[in-house]
Amino acid sequence: SGPGQVRFAHSDITVPDFNDYRRRDAQDPNKPAVSSDVSRKAFSYMLVGGCAVTCAYAAKNVVQDLVTTMSASADVLALAKIEVKLAEIPEGKSVTIKWRGKPLFVRHRTDEEVNEVRAVDHNTLRDPEPDEIRVQKPEWLVLIGVCTHLGCVPIANAGDYGGYYCPCHGSHYDASGRLRKGPAPYNLEVPEYTFPDEETLIVG
Repeated sequence: SGPGQVRFAHSDITVPDFNDYRRRDAQDPNKPAVSSDVSRKAFSYMLVGGCAVTCAYAAKNVVQDLVTTMSASADVLALAKIEVKLAEIPEGKSVTIKWRGKPLFVRHRTDEEVNEVRAVDHNTLRDPEPDEIRVQKPEWLVLIGVCTHLGCVPIANAGDYGGYYCPCHGSHYDASGRLRKGPAPYNLEVPEYTFPDEETLIVG
């Protein structure tokens, strides 16, 4: 048999041309890679920035859908306001209405009650408030019927001052809903309300 042959160079192998897949600024073999560094980084930054914008837009849509789902429905919003017919409340009487899960006191005050609460020096009270800033009309008092001590429901037309009396711990409020005696720290809360006309009260 003849002697074996050893090939030291594969000169007959053709190397594929990848220039079609390389960027134009990187095709020159004599040009250092650092010279095209800025353009290559610009492309990377643009790609990352585009992905960030897309992700932010998708996140916004997810949050928006979540907030919309958690928003109160039309029937719940309707309960947020309540309409009271004032003609049904005689002078000197107080009615209790359920509003947002809490008792709402609407009192038709007499002239005597108005004069009595306005004769009091409000600066001597624990929670000093003049009657004038607690009502929009002198004859109508609107309060949230929750004692500011521990959340009990006071009794209307009761107590030492003819207003409201909390049977739980003995807090007394006058006909303006202001604390006059007892452990409660504050006056009864006045909610937001309006009078669209002379015969109607809207609370909320």
